[in-house]
Amino acid sequence: MHQFTTEVEELAKEVLEYSLIRLRTDPPLDGPKTAQELYEAAGNTITKAGLGGHETLKLFKDVLATACISTDHPRYLAFIPSAPSEYANLFDLVVGASALYGGSWLEGAGAVFAENQALRWISNLAGLPASAGGVFVQGGTIGNLSALVTARAHFRTKRSDVTKWVIAASLEAHSSIKSAAEVMDVEIILIKPDQNGVLQGAACADAIDKYHSENPTHQVFALVATAGTTNLGIIDNLKSIAPITKERGIWFHVDGAYGLAALCSPKTQPLFAGIENADSLIVDPHKWLFAPFDACALIYRNPEIAKVTHLQKAAYLETLDDDGEWNPSDYAIHLTRRARGLPFWFSLAAHGTDQYAAAMDQTMDIAKHAAQLIKQHPNLELLMEPTLSVVAFTRKGWQMADYQKWSDKLLADQIGFVTPSSHHNQPILRFAIVNPWTKESDIAEILATL
Repeated sequence: MHQFTTEVEELAKEVLEYSLIRLRTDPPLDGPKTAQELYEAAGNTITKAGLGGHETLKLFKDVLATACISTDHPRYLAFIPSAPSEYANLFDLVVGASALYGGSWLEGAGAVFAENQALRWISNLAGLPASAGGVFVQGGTIGNLSALVTARAHFRTKRSDVTKWVIAASLEAHSSIKSAAEVMDVEIILIKPDQNGVLQGAACADAIDKYHSENPTHQVFALVATAGTTNLGIIDNLKSIAPITKERGIWFHVDGAYGLAALCSPKTQPLFAGIENADSLIVDPHKWLFAPFDACALIYRNPEIAKVTHLQKAAYLETLDDDGEWNPSDYAIHLTRRARGLPFWFSLAAHGTDQYAAAMDQTMDIAKHAAQLIKQHPNLELLMEPTLSVVAFTRKGWQMADYQKWSDKLLADQIGFVTPSSHHNQPILRFAIVNPWTKESDIAEILATL
Protein backbone atom coordinates (compact mmCIF):
# COMPACT_ATOMS: atom_id res chain seq x y z
CA MET A 1 0.00 0.00 0.00
CA HIS A 2 2.91 2.37 0.61
CA GLN A 3 4.71 1.84 -2.69
CA PHE A 4 4.82 4.96 -4.86
CA THR A 5 3.65 3.39 -8.11
CA THR A 6 2.85 5.04 -11.43
CA GLU A 7 -0.82 4.94 -10.44
CA VAL A 8 -0.10 6.75 -7.17
CA GLU A 9 1.95 9.35 -9.04
CA GLU A 10 -0.93 10.01 -11.42
CA LEU A 11 -3.31 10.27 -8.48
CA ALA A 12 -0.95 12.74 -6.82
CA LYS A 13 -1.15 14.94 -9.90
CA GLU A 14 -4.97 14.79 -9.81
CA VAL A 15 -5.07 15.65 -6.13
CA LEU A 16 -2.71 18.58 -6.64
CA GLU A 17 -4.70 19.80 -9.66
CA TYR A 18 -7.95 19.64 -7.66
CA SER A 19 -6.32 21.48 -4.76
CA LEU A 20 -4.95 24.21 -7.01
CA ILE A 21 -8.29 24.70 -8.78
CA ARG A 22 -9.92 24.98 -5.37
CA LEU A 23 -7.37 27.64 -4.40
CA ARG A 24 -7.43 29.60 -7.66
CA THR A 25 -11.17 29.99 -8.08
CA ASP A 26 -13.96 31.23 -5.88
CA PRO A 27 -15.19 28.20 -3.95
CA PRO A 28 -18.75 27.04 -4.56
CA LEU A 29 -21.05 27.58 -1.61
CA ASP A 30 -22.68 24.13 -1.98
CA GLY A 31 -24.86 22.68 0.79
CA PRO A 32 -25.89 19.57 2.67
CA LYS A 33 -27.82 16.60 1.31
CA THR A 34 -29.67 13.92 3.20
CA ALA A 35 -27.99 10.61 4.01
CA GLN A 36 -30.40 8.91 1.59
CA GLU A 37 -29.51 11.32 -1.23
CA LEU A 38 -25.83 10.74 -0.64
CA TYR A 39 -26.23 6.98 -0.55
CA GLU A 40 -28.17 7.04 -3.80
CA ALA A 41 -25.38 9.04 -5.43
CA ALA A 42 -22.35 7.37 -3.81
CA GLY A 43 -23.51 3.90 -2.85
CA ASN A 44 -21.38 1.79 -0.53
CA THR A 45 -17.90 3.24 -0.80
CA ILE A 46 -16.13 0.59 1.30
CA THR A 47 -15.70 -2.62 -0.69
CA LYS A 48 -13.45 -5.67 -0.64
CA ALA A 49 -11.74 -4.83 -3.91
CA GLY A 50 -11.60 -1.07 -3.42
CA LEU A 51 -12.75 1.59 -5.85
CA GLY A 52 -9.28 2.70 -6.87
CA GLY A 53 -7.72 6.07 -6.23
CA HIS A 54 -9.00 7.83 -9.34
CA GLU A 55 -12.60 6.70 -8.92
CA THR A 56 -12.59 7.50 -5.20
CA LEU A 57 -11.27 11.00 -5.84
CA LYS A 58 -13.90 11.51 -8.54
CA LEU A 59 -16.58 10.35 -6.12
CA PHE A 60 -15.35 12.83 -3.55
CA LYS A 61 -15.16 15.75 -5.98
CA ASP A 62 -18.49 15.13 -7.70
CA VAL A 63 -20.65 13.91 -4.80
CA LEU A 64 -19.24 14.26 -1.31
CA ALA A 65 -17.48 17.63 -1.59
CA THR A 66 -20.57 19.23 -3.09
CA ALA A 67 -22.52 18.24 0.04
CA CYS A 68 -20.15 20.27 2.25
CA ILE A 69 -20.65 24.02 2.67
CA SER A 70 -17.45 25.91 1.86
CA THR A 71 -16.53 27.70 5.08
CA ASP A 72 -14.12 29.94 3.17
CA HIS A 73 -16.78 31.23 0.78
CA PRO A 74 -16.90 35.05 1.02
CA ARG A 75 -20.66 34.92 1.70
CA TYR A 76 -20.39 32.20 4.37
CA LEU A 77 -21.15 34.49 7.31
CA ALA A 78 -22.70 32.04 9.81
CA PHE A 79 -21.20 30.79 13.06
CA ILE A 80 -17.50 31.79 12.86
CA PRO A 81 -16.24 30.96 9.35
CA SER A 82 -12.73 29.99 8.30
CA ALA A 83 -10.66 31.79 5.70
CA PRO A 84 -7.24 30.16 5.40
CA SER A 85 -4.70 31.95 3.25
CA GLU A 86 -3.43 30.25 0.11
CA TYR A 87 -0.04 29.78 1.80
CA ALA A 88 -1.63 28.13 4.83
CA ASN A 89 -3.73 25.78 2.70
CA LEU A 90 -0.80 24.81 0.52
CA PHE A 91 1.41 24.13 3.49
CA ASP A 92 -1.28 21.99 5.05
CA LEU A 93 -0.67 19.66 2.10
CA VAL A 94 2.99 19.55 3.07
CA VAL A 95 2.18 18.78 6.69
CA GLY A 96 -0.14 15.95 5.66
CA ALA A 97 2.28 14.53 3.11
CA SER A 98 5.23 14.65 5.51
CA ALA A 99 3.71 12.45 8.23
CA LEU A 100 5.05 14.87 10.82
CA TYR A 101 4.50 14.08 14.48
CA GLY A 102 4.07 17.12 16.67
CA GLY A 103 3.92 15.60 20.13
CA SER A 104 7.56 15.64 21.15
CA TRP A 105 10.77 17.54 20.49
CA LEU A 106 12.62 14.27 19.88
CA GLU A 107 10.38 13.33 16.96
CA GLY A 108 9.48 16.76 15.58
CA ALA A 109 12.00 19.34 16.79
CA GLY A 110 11.81 21.48 13.65
CA ALA A 111 8.02 21.50 13.62
CA VAL A 112 7.81 22.27 17.34
CA PHE A 113 10.38 25.07 16.97
CA ALA A 114 8.27 26.70 14.25
CA GLU A 115 5.01 26.27 16.17
CA ASN A 116 6.60 27.81 19.26
CA GLN A 117 7.64 30.89 17.28
CA ALA A 118 4.02 31.36 16.19
CA LEU A 119 2.89 30.95 19.80
CA ARG A 120 5.55 33.44 20.89
CA TRP A 121 4.17 36.03 18.44
CA ILE A 122 0.71 35.73 20.00
CA SER A 123 2.17 35.74 23.49
CA ASN A 124 4.12 38.91 22.75
CA LEU A 125 1.02 40.62 21.37
CA ALA A 126 -0.75 39.79 24.62
CA GLY A 127 2.13 41.20 26.68
CA LEU A 128 2.85 37.94 28.47
CA PRO A 129 6.35 37.29 29.88
CA ALA A 130 9.10 35.61 27.87
CA SER A 131 8.62 32.47 29.96
CA ALA A 132 5.05 32.02 28.67
CA GLY A 133 4.33 29.17 26.30
CA GLY A 134 1.86 26.55 25.26
CA VAL A 135 0.66 24.38 22.44
CA PHE A 136 -1.70 24.23 19.47
CA VAL A 137 -4.70 22.01 20.27
CA GLN A 138 -7.71 20.94 18.22
CA GLY A 139 -10.04 23.81 19.04
CA GLY A 140 -11.31 26.22 21.65
CA THR A 141 -13.24 23.57 23.57
CA ILE A 142 -10.11 21.50 24.19
CA GLY A 143 -8.10 24.66 24.86
CA ASN A 144 -10.52 25.95 27.49
CA LEU A 145 -10.84 22.53 29.12
CA SER A 146 -7.07 22.02 29.27
CA ALA A 147 -6.51 25.45 30.83
CA LEU A 148 -9.24 24.96 33.44
CA VAL A 149 -7.97 21.49 34.35
CA THR A 150 -4.55 23.07 34.84
CA ALA A 151 -6.02 25.77 37.06
CA ARG A 152 -7.86 23.26 39.26
CA ALA A 153 -4.82 21.00 39.61
CA HIS A 154 -2.77 24.01 40.65
CA PHE A 155 -5.24 24.99 43.38
CA ARG A 156 -5.61 21.45 44.64
CA THR A 157 -2.00 21.65 45.78
CA LYS A 158 -2.85 24.69 47.91
CA ARG A 159 -6.18 23.69 49.47
CA SER A 160 -7.15 20.35 50.96
CA ASP A 161 -10.30 21.54 52.71
CA VAL A 162 -12.37 22.30 49.60
CA THR A 163 -15.44 20.14 49.02
CA LYS A 164 -16.47 21.71 45.72
CA TRP A 165 -14.41 23.46 43.09
CA VAL A 166 -16.10 26.23 41.12
CA ILE A 167 -15.63 28.14 37.84
CA ALA A 168 -16.94 31.70 37.51
CA ALA A 169 -17.89 33.08 34.11
CA SER A 170 -20.26 35.46 32.36
CA LEU A 171 -23.77 34.50 31.39
CA GLU A 172 -22.53 35.22 27.85
CA ALA A 173 -19.57 32.82 28.11
CA HIS A 174 -19.09 30.27 25.34
CA SER A 175 -20.90 26.96 25.69
CA SER A 176 -17.54 25.18 26.01
CA ILE A 177 -17.06 26.68 29.49
CA LYS A 178 -20.27 25.08 30.72
CA SER A 179 -19.23 21.86 28.98
CA ALA A 180 -15.84 21.95 30.71
CA ALA A 181 -17.54 22.32 34.08
CA GLU A 182 -19.64 19.24 33.36
CA VAL A 183 -16.65 17.19 32.20
CA MET A 184 -14.64 18.23 35.26
CA ASP A 185 -17.62 17.70 37.61
CA VAL A 186 -17.24 21.17 39.06
CA GLU A 187 -19.81 23.84 39.73
CA ILE A 188 -20.15 26.99 37.65
CA ILE A 189 -21.54 30.35 38.67
CA LEU A 190 -22.68 32.61 35.85
CA ILE A 191 -22.36 36.33 36.41
CA LYS A 192 -24.65 38.85 34.75
CA PRO A 193 -22.84 41.29 32.44
CA ASP A 194 -23.75 44.97 32.22
CA GLN A 195 -26.42 46.38 29.92
CA ASN A 196 -23.97 46.26 27.01
CA GLY A 197 -23.18 42.59 27.57
CA VAL A 198 -19.74 43.34 29.04
CA LEU A 199 -18.58 41.45 32.12
CA GLN A 200 -17.22 43.92 34.67
CA GLY A 201 -14.74 43.36 37.49
CA ALA A 202 -17.00 44.81 40.18
CA ALA A 203 -19.82 42.42 39.30
CA CYS A 204 -17.38 39.50 39.39
CA ALA A 205 -16.05 40.54 42.81
CA ASP A 206 -19.54 40.87 44.26
CA ALA A 207 -20.73 37.54 42.89
CA ILE A 208 -17.62 35.59 43.95
CA ASP A 209 -17.47 37.09 47.44
CA LYS A 210 -21.18 36.43 47.97
CA TYR A 211 -20.79 32.85 46.80
CA HIS A 212 -17.83 32.21 49.12
CA SER A 213 -19.63 33.71 52.10
CA GLU A 214 -22.60 31.42 51.50
CA ASN A 215 -20.49 28.35 50.68
CA PRO A 216 -17.42 28.37 52.93
CA THR A 217 -16.11 24.95 51.83
CA HIS A 218 -16.46 25.73 48.12
CA GLN A 219 -13.75 27.55 46.17
CA VAL A 220 -13.84 29.51 42.93
CA PHE A 221 -10.53 28.49 41.37
CA ALA A 222 -10.88 30.16 37.95
CA LEU A 223 -12.62 33.15 36.44
CA VAL A 224 -13.19 33.04 32.67
CA ALA A 225 -13.48 36.26 30.72
CA THR A 226 -14.29 36.42 27.02
CA ALA A 227 -12.36 38.49 24.50
CA GLY A 228 -14.88 38.64 21.67
CA THR A 229 -18.04 36.63 22.24
CA THR A 230 -19.07 34.35 19.40
CA ASN A 231 -22.60 35.69 19.16
CA LEU A 232 -21.98 39.47 19.26
CA GLY A 233 -18.22 40.01 19.39
CA ILE A 234 -18.32 41.62 22.86
CA ILE A 235 -15.07 42.00 24.81
CA ASP A 236 -15.30 41.71 28.58
CA ASN A 237 -13.59 44.41 30.66
CA LEU A 238 -10.33 42.51 31.10
CA LYS A 239 -8.63 45.46 32.75
CA SER A 240 -11.16 45.57 35.58
CA ILE A 241 -11.42 41.78 35.95
CA ALA A 242 -7.69 41.04 36.25
CA PRO A 243 -7.16 42.80 39.62
CA ILE A 244 -10.08 41.07 41.33
CA THR A 245 -8.68 37.67 40.37
CA LYS A 246 -5.25 38.58 41.69
CA GLU A 247 -6.69 39.91 44.97
CA ARG A 248 -8.54 36.62 45.52
CA GLY A 249 -5.85 34.30 44.24
CA ILE A 250 -8.04 33.07 41.38
CA TRP A 251 -6.78 31.81 38.03
CA PHE A 252 -7.58 34.30 35.25
CA HIS A 253 -8.38 32.57 31.96
CA VAL A 254 -9.33 34.48 28.81
CA ASP A 255 -11.35 32.76 26.11
CA GLY A 256 -10.38 34.66 22.98
CA ALA A 257 -11.06 31.88 20.50
CA TYR A 258 -12.55 34.33 18.02
CA GLY A 259 -11.77 37.86 19.15
CA LEU A 260 -8.18 37.79 20.43
CA ALA A 261 -7.01 37.52 16.83
CA ALA A 262 -7.60 41.29 16.66
CA LEU A 263 -4.57 41.76 18.90
CA CYS A 264 -2.56 41.72 15.69
CA SER A 265 -4.02 45.06 14.58
CA PRO A 266 -2.63 48.18 16.27
CA LYS A 267 -6.09 49.74 15.82
CA THR A 268 -7.86 47.19 18.02
CA GLN A 269 -5.08 46.02 20.31
CA PRO A 270 -6.02 48.58 23.02
CA LEU A 271 -9.45 46.95 23.32
CA PHE A 272 -7.79 44.03 25.09
CA ALA A 273 -6.07 45.97 27.88
CA GLY A 274 -5.67 43.61 30.82
CA ILE A 275 -4.90 40.54 28.72
CA GLU A 276 -1.29 40.84 29.87
CA ASN A 277 -2.43 39.68 33.31
CA ALA A 278 -4.02 36.44 32.12
CA ASP A 279 -2.81 33.15 33.57
CA SER A 280 -3.91 31.43 30.37
CA LEU A 281 -5.59 32.31 27.10
CA ILE A 282 -6.76 30.77 23.87
CA VAL A 283 -7.16 32.05 20.33
CA ASP A 284 -8.11 29.97 17.28
CA PRO A 285 -6.03 30.76 14.17
CA HIS A 286 -8.56 28.73 12.16
CA LYS A 287 -11.17 31.38 12.95
CA TRP A 288 -9.72 34.81 12.24
CA LEU A 289 -5.99 34.31 11.69
CA PHE A 290 -6.32 32.74 8.25
CA ALA A 291 -5.31 29.17 9.10
CA PRO A 292 -7.07 25.92 8.13
CA PHE A 293 -8.89 23.71 10.60
CA ASP A 294 -7.96 22.71 13.25
CA ALA A 295 -5.73 24.95 15.35
CA CYS A 296 -6.30 26.61 18.72
CA ALA A 297 -3.36 28.36 20.37
CA LEU A 298 -3.38 27.64 24.12
CA ILE A 299 -0.88 29.77 26.03
CA TYR A 300 0.02 29.75 29.72
CA ARG A 301 1.75 32.46 31.73
CA ASN A 302 3.57 29.68 33.59
CA PRO A 303 3.64 26.59 31.37
CA GLU A 304 5.39 24.54 34.05
CA ILE A 305 2.09 24.38 35.95
CA ALA A 306 0.44 22.93 32.84
CA LYS A 307 3.24 20.41 32.38
CA VAL A 308 2.90 19.14 35.94
CA THR A 309 -0.83 18.75 35.30
CA HIS A 310 -0.84 17.11 31.87
CA LEU A 311 2.43 15.12 31.68
CA GLN A 312 1.54 11.49 31.01
CA LYS A 313 3.64 8.81 32.69
CA ALA A 314 4.43 5.48 31.04
CA ALA A 315 7.52 3.31 30.64
CA TYR A 316 7.76 3.96 26.93
CA LEU A 317 7.48 7.73 27.49
CA GLU A 318 10.27 8.02 30.04
CA THR A 319 12.86 8.89 27.38
CA LEU A 320 10.77 11.97 26.48
CA ASP A 321 10.22 12.99 30.09
CA ASP A 322 13.94 12.98 30.75
CA ASP A 323 15.14 14.87 27.69
CA GLY A 324 14.48 18.35 29.10
CA GLU A 325 13.07 19.61 25.79
CA TRP A 326 9.70 21.19 24.95
CA ASN A 327 7.19 18.41 24.31
CA PRO A 328 3.83 19.84 23.16
CA SER A 329 1.94 16.79 24.38
CA ASP A 330 2.71 17.85 27.97
CA TYR A 331 0.62 21.02 27.90
CA ALA A 332 -2.95 19.91 27.20
CA ILE A 333 -5.37 16.99 27.29
CA HIS A 334 -3.80 14.99 24.51
CA LEU A 335 -0.78 12.83 23.73
CA THR A 336 -0.66 12.07 20.02
CA ARG A 337 -0.95 15.26 17.99
CA ARG A 338 -0.36 16.44 14.45
CA ALA A 339 1.75 19.55 13.97
CA ARG A 340 -1.46 21.53 13.52
CA GLY A 341 0.16 24.91 14.07
CA LEU A 342 2.52 24.63 11.09
CA PRO A 343 0.17 25.92 8.35
CA PHE A 344 -0.48 29.01 10.49
CA TRP A 345 3.25 29.45 11.13
CA PHE A 346 4.06 29.13 7.41
CA SER A 347 1.46 31.70 6.39
CA LEU A 348 2.51 34.11 9.12
CA ALA A 349 6.22 33.73 8.31
CA ALA A 350 5.64 34.05 4.56
CA HIS A 351 3.21 37.00 4.59
CA GLY A 352 4.62 38.90 7.56
CA THR A 353 2.74 40.41 10.46
CA ASP A 354 1.98 43.68 8.63
CA GLN A 355 -0.15 41.84 6.08
CA TYR A 356 -1.96 40.06 8.88
CA ALA A 357 -2.80 43.39 10.51
CA ALA A 358 -3.99 44.81 7.17
CA ALA A 359 -6.24 41.79 6.52
CA MET A 360 -7.67 42.09 10.02
CA ASP A 361 -8.46 45.77 9.49
CA GLN A 362 -10.08 45.01 6.15
CA THR A 363 -12.57 42.57 7.67
CA MET A 364 -13.48 45.10 10.36
CA ASP A 365 -13.95 47.82 7.76
CA ILE A 366 -16.40 45.55 5.92
CA ALA A 367 -18.22 44.97 9.23
CA LYS A 368 -18.60 48.72 9.74
CA HIS A 369 -19.87 49.11 6.19
CA ALA A 370 -22.37 46.29 6.76
CA ALA A 371 -23.63 48.03 9.90
CA GLN A 372 -24.15 51.23 7.93
CA LEU A 373 -26.09 49.41 5.19
CA ILE A 374 -28.29 47.79 7.84
CA LYS A 375 -29.06 51.16 9.43
CA GLN A 376 -30.10 52.47 6.02
CA HIS A 377 -32.28 49.44 5.24
CA PRO A 378 -36.02 50.09 5.76
CA ASN A 379 -36.75 46.60 7.11
CA LEU A 380 -33.74 46.09 9.38
CA GLU A 381 -32.53 47.29 12.78
CA LEU A 382 -28.92 47.13 13.92
CA LEU A 383 -28.67 45.44 17.32
CA MET A 384 -25.43 47.18 18.29
CA GLU A 385 -22.43 48.82 16.66
CA PRO A 386 -19.83 46.13 15.91
CA THR A 387 -16.85 46.09 18.25
CA LEU A 388 -14.91 43.66 16.08
CA SER A 389 -16.30 41.93 12.98
CA VAL A 390 -19.62 40.44 14.12
CA VAL A 391 -22.63 42.44 12.94
CA ALA A 392 -25.96 41.59 14.62
CA PHE A 393 -29.35 42.83 13.46
CA THR A 394 -33.06 42.05 13.30
CA ARG A 395 -35.73 42.03 10.60
CA LYS A 396 -38.82 44.00 11.63
CA GLY A 397 -41.85 41.83 12.29
CA TRP A 398 -40.14 38.48 11.86
CA GLN A 399 -40.30 35.47 14.18
CA MET A 400 -37.74 32.65 14.36
CA ALA A 401 -39.62 30.63 11.72
CA ASP A 402 -39.34 33.55 9.30
CA TYR A 403 -35.60 33.85 9.89
CA GLN A 404 -35.08 30.13 9.36
CA LYS A 405 -37.15 30.06 6.16
CA TRP A 406 -35.14 32.98 4.80
CA SER A 407 -31.85 31.35 5.78
CA ASP A 408 -32.78 28.08 4.09
CA LYS A 409 -33.75 29.85 0.87
CA LEU A 410 -30.58 31.96 0.89
CA LEU A 411 -28.50 28.79 0.92
CA ALA A 412 -30.73 26.97 -1.56
CA ASP A 413 -30.35 29.90 -3.97
CA GLN A 414 -26.57 29.76 -3.38
CA ILE A 415 -26.50 33.44 -2.44
CA GLY A 416 -25.03 33.03 1.02
CA PHE A 417 -24.99 31.15 4.28
CA VAL A 418 -26.38 33.15 7.22
CA THR A 419 -28.10 31.34 10.08
CA PRO A 420 -30.38 32.83 12.73
CA SER A 421 -29.28 33.17 16.32
CA SER A 422 -30.87 34.71 19.40
CA HIS A 423 -30.16 37.43 21.93
CA HIS A 424 -32.12 37.82 25.16
CA ASN A 425 -34.45 35.09 23.87
CA GLN A 426 -35.27 37.08 20.74
CA PRO A 427 -34.30 35.89 17.23
CA ILE A 428 -31.59 37.80 15.41
CA LEU A 429 -29.37 37.55 12.35
CA ARG A 430 -25.63 38.04 12.46
CA PHE A 431 -22.77 38.37 10.01
CA ALA A 432 -19.45 36.96 11.19
CA ILE A 433 -16.94 38.56 8.84
CA VAL A 434 -13.48 36.99 9.09
CA ASN A 435 -12.73 36.53 5.40
CA PRO A 436 -10.65 39.26 3.71
CA TRP A 437 -12.28 38.26 0.41
CA THR A 438 -15.74 39.25 1.63
CA LYS A 439 -16.63 42.44 -0.24
CA GLU A 440 -19.14 45.22 0.31
CA SER A 441 -21.05 43.88 -2.69
CA ASP A 442 -21.39 40.48 -0.99
CA ILE A 443 -23.06 42.11 2.00
CA ALA A 444 -25.31 44.19 -0.23
CA GLU A 445 -26.40 41.13 -2.23
CA ILE A 446 -27.51 39.33 0.94
CA LEU A 447 -29.26 42.37 2.42
CA ALA A 448 -31.15 42.83 -0.82
CA THR A 449 -33.03 39.60 -0.05
CA LEU A 450 -34.40 41.06 3.18
